[in-house]
Amino acid sequence: MSETITSSILNTLDNELDGELHFSDLIKRLYATDASVYRMLPLAVSYPKSYKDIKKLITFASKYKTSLIPRTAGTSLAGQCVGNGIVVDVSKHFNKVLDFDKEAQTVTVQPGVVRDELNNYLKPFGLFFGPNTSTSNRCMIGGMVGNNSSGTTSIKYGVTRDKVIKLKTILSDGSEVTFNKLSKEALINKSQLNTLEGKIYRTICSEVFTEDTKQEIQNNFPKQEIHRRNTGYAVDELINNNEAFNLCKLLAGSEGTLAFTTEITLKLDKLPPKESIMVAAHFNSITDCLKAVQPTMLHNLFTCEMMDKTILDCTKNNKTQAENRQFIQGDPQAILMCEIKGEDPADVQEQANKLIKTLEETGLSYANFSLQNKDIHKANELRKAGLGLLGNIIGDKKAVACIEDTAVALPDLANYISEFSALMKSYKQDAVYYAHAGAGELHLRPILNLKKEEDIILFRKITTDVAALVKKYNGSFSGEHGDGIVRAEFIKFMIGDKNYNLLKKIKYCFDPKNIFNPGKIVDALPMDKNLRYTSNREEPNINTILDFSSSQGILREAEKCNGSGDCRKLPEFGGTMCPSYRATRDEKDTTRARANALREYLTHSEKANKFNHKELKQVFDLCLSCKACASECPSSVDVTALKAEFQYQYLKENGVSLRTRIFAYNNKLNSVGSKFSWFTNFIFSNSLTSLILKKSFSIAQERSLPLISSKSLNKEFQLFKNKDFIKTPIKTVFLFNDEFTNYLDTEIGVDAITLLHALNYNVKVINNKESGRAFISKGLLKQAKKVANDNVEIYKDIISEKTPLIGIEPSAILTFRDEYLKLADNKLSAKKIATHTYLIEEFLSNEIAIGNIKSSQFSQEIKTIKFHGHCHQKSQSNQIHSFNILNLPKNYKVTIIPSGCCGMAGSFGYEKEHFKISMQIGNQTLFPAVKKAATNTIIAANGTSCRHQIKDGTGKKASHPISILKNALA
Repeated sequence: MSETITSSILNTLDNELDGELHFSDLIKRLYATDASVYRMLPLAVSYPKSYKDIKKLITFASKYKTSLIPRTAGTSLAGQCVGNGIVVDVSKHFNKVLDFDKEAQTVTVQPGVVRDELNNYLKPFGLFFGPNTSTSNRCMIGGMVGNNSSGTTSIKYGVTRDKVIKLKTILSDGSEVTFNKLSKEALINKSQLNTLEGKIYRTICSEVFTEDTKQEIQNNFPKQEIHRRNTGYAVDELINNNEAFNLCKLLAGSEGTLAFTTEITLKLDKLPPKESIMVAAHFNSITDCLKAVQPTMLHNLFTCEMMDKTILDCTKNNKTQAENRQFIQGDPQAILMCEIKGEDPADVQEQANKLIKTLEETGLSYANFSLQNKDIHKANELRKAGLGLLGNIIGDKKAVACIEDTAVALPDLANYISEFSALMKSYKQDAVYYAHAGAGELHLRPILNLKKEEDIILFRKITTDVAALVKKYNGSFSGEHGDGIVRAEFIKFMIGDKNYNLLKKIKYCFDPKNIFNPGKIVDALPMDKNLRYTSNREEPNINTILDFSSSQGILREAEKCNGSGDCRKLPEFGGTMCPSYRATRDEKDTTRARANALREYLTHSEKANKFNHKELKQVFDLCLSCKACASECPSSVDVTALKAEFQYQYLKENGVSLRTRIFAYNNKLNSVGSKFSWFTNFIFSNSLTSLILKKSFSIAQERSLPLISSKSLNKEFQLFKNKDFIKTPIKTVFLFNDEFTNYLDTEIGVDAITLLHALNYNVKVINNKESGRAFISKGLLKQAKKVANDNVEIYKDIISEKTPLIGIEPSAILTFRDEYLKLADNKLSAKKIATHTYLIEEFLSNEIAIGNIKSSQFSQEIKTIKFHGHCHQKSQSNQIHSFNILNLPKNYKVTIIPSGCCGMAGSFGYEKEHFKISMQIGNQTLFPAVKKAATNTIIAANGTSCRHQIKDGTGKKASHPISILKNALA
């Protein structure tokens, strides 16, 4: 990179682009890493909007001797997306489906189209794009072409290279060239062009298609029966292709090193058969599992995937995956998941029976379970989460990607793994084994601490030894993840000097100035340099208010993020994470970005208070503290806790604004306001006075302000105490009187007490403190800690299995199960209380399950209900509990809106600068579902913020499930 590239020059380039060019410290740090072990600060990051932008970037790179690193979702495992040039992120603007031909079964897309998004578009036409990576709900077609991705379905549908029929590209001289199938005559004509395109065809024809070269390729490239082959440029595909000549075969898997792709035309397949059974075979050893692969592959399988005990154990500590692993029996060392499909259920069942019989005859598996319908989806989600789950390994030792992409011919697999295991044993390594057993490829990972020099040495040694082992079996060192930085260094060894020199000739014919993603495939960067962590560094000592000891400190909590990018999935793929990214489509607003930014500044800051950076304030600004990351991120990175701690530390240096204090101390203000509720409500609801109030504190003018209840729940409960006395209650429960129910939603609290009494439960409400939710969300952690300690002291001797604590507002009651464990000084008592603390729907759902509450106690009326669950319920509990209690009345028809976050998030949606984003999030799924509901449909929502958002966003009133159930009492 030339030192002459100043900020002034970059500003000039930015002004010339239709899109954007960013070179702030924050953005460069966010793009310094991908999902690999590498870190390189780029010169800048561009979001091009047009082909003209890309041409200008190419011209700039050529003039100033810098480089362009193409990037889509940034989930590359080998370091393909890092470099010190300009990262060109096409995910934001190059994300359109350009053409679709149903009859020809082809589709043309821009590189930023998400794989699963494309298949949702194609599904109504009975077609789909077959290659299916574990990152399919956020990975993009451009990245899949760059890496020649394959995934679980390759044994049936092939790899990305098999599907690419045309590529529109921009070459290193700025010329637009389309590569597609050419007849011999067309190839001759192309070769005669006096252009870079013509030179490329002449070079390929003269260098690749000599008899000596073809023989050299056949002798040294991986075996042809290995369909997952990504070793260097695919010249072996060119010489073995019986079809018309097509350079797309070469460009697929070239990792953006030859040309910049702008449009991709793909061949599609018909949708797989609808009927499906997955046989999950359980094994007591990895050896037994791999021995079973060959006999199982004699069956007509659509997928054949393996997971080992290391990954299976990681699933236990992740809420989402713990639910997905229910099919696992015992404690297997490995499982093999084999999927069979067909149109006839009886035929599929017969195929499954034959497969199970084969497995039983081998005597290798100890259990073989058949999964169907949703259970298959859960099992597939469990396997997909494998990569991210490895981030759950606590501490500095991690399962490292370096030898994780080897592929051998299926008959060689068992012997190869046997030798591999012996090799790992010689290094005293317990490696991780998972993924595509049926394709002869396992994602094998050593567990290393790349912060230590001795393990970096092992990193190279193990990679070198495994490369030799793969070569012995004439396998592919990269099956689907690409060469990148981690494997490119070994390409010459794998294919020989002559073949490697051929690859270099191809590279420098396409790209003579080496501007396209240098250091990948040829002239490789060292695989053990430019690592994410500096070796043998002194670990920063960072004191925090929140207790991060379960992750060995806040820095290691942030370091759990391995870049798998699950937080980039879009609303249509379900879940909640990450609401801000879904609204902005900016990497800066992902969970990954927040963890990466915190890691960067805590590691590299020279300040005494390492949190005191405006860049961190910027990256956390749009975090809604929804907690989805804690349950949906496979690595369980708790960004909500990271944000709370950051805010506390940042405010220590920069002070607390008046607006922040008002939101944080809203309980005290509501207490005062409740004494004159009629006057307070007049101020809040009058158009003039409320406008003055909103303008004074930068509250969005479009927002309605919440009204104060005329009587607090504490006062209402005193009336109850003097009324009905239950002589023989089923149970005694303590109702946590949270600050929102006490002053804003008193009627819901009254409904809860009425309902519980009617169902024969003795209810106690004591003089507890507020939950501290507002303090936590605003970073006033000292105040939150005091509240937590006070509440633990209040409840420590009275909450038990027989006398549980239940609460109405999810964000309040669930602090006992989450933040109090990180805040309270009395950890033992806090844990005991947490064990017996329930959201009220959760408590009632459990009581229904054991027969204490029956449908006969409720109305026979017919009603339709649509339910939206609070984010903290989704993360810390389960929406199914609200669903269960709303379904208790016999004729109530209940559906859960797949809505993610509502967008309000406490004070977030009130704040002027956040209002637009708040409404964008609500408009993704929630508002349309509510607006589309029939007028007599009841909208239910258990979060006070959610109900307010629904009111402001749709004009409709949402009721708490408890109020609905109370009104349904017989």
